[in-house]
Amino acid sequence: MDKGAEYYAAYLSGDASGLEMIVDTYKDGLILFLNGYVHDIYLAEDLCEDTFFRLMVKRPRYDGSTSFKTWLYGIGKRLAFNRIKRDKKVKFSPEEEAERISDGQSLEEEYIKNERHKELYVCLDLLPPDERELIWLTYFDGLSVKEAAALTGRTENAASVKLFRIKNKLRKMLEERGFVYEDD
Repeated sequence: MDKGAEYYAAYLSGDASGLEMIVDTYKDGLILFLNGYVHDIYLAEDLCEDTFFRLMVKRPRYDGSTSFKTWLYGIGKRLAFNRIKRDKKVKFSPEEEAERISDGQSLEEEYIKNERHKELYVCLDLLPPDERELIWLTYFDGLSVKEAAALTGRTENAASVKLFRIKNKLRKMLEERGFVYEDD
């Protein structure tokens, strides 16, 4: 059960532990979600901090029309898109880019511990961003199809159909890479 709205209400009423509970509950999932957009675990951590900082300073209004998690991830997603737009204007030297990529990969491997998960992660990374986002939200972050649809700007029916197609596509990609299912 998503208790984020309860924690946020407590924080807004002056209980600082409400924000701590939000951070404890959502930090890891939000970092991995944001990393799916920026492909840099350090930047994803910074964006996660920025998301929580926004809650702390700006205190945006949560209206309850979606789950708290969906609303929070939406804030992070907007911050990530703004950062991506801004970074397109900044050019890195090849050495700086190589260092950023290698540093991010070592920390990222801590998040993805075994080979089966790595293979799945590789295939997820090959999906277009909108497909990866929908799979991530529903299967890794545990959002309902309705919540994921709201976050991605789709109808619930369109999200269900898209998810079905993405799962088939992902299954085919995994099989082509020699992935063996646990049930086999």
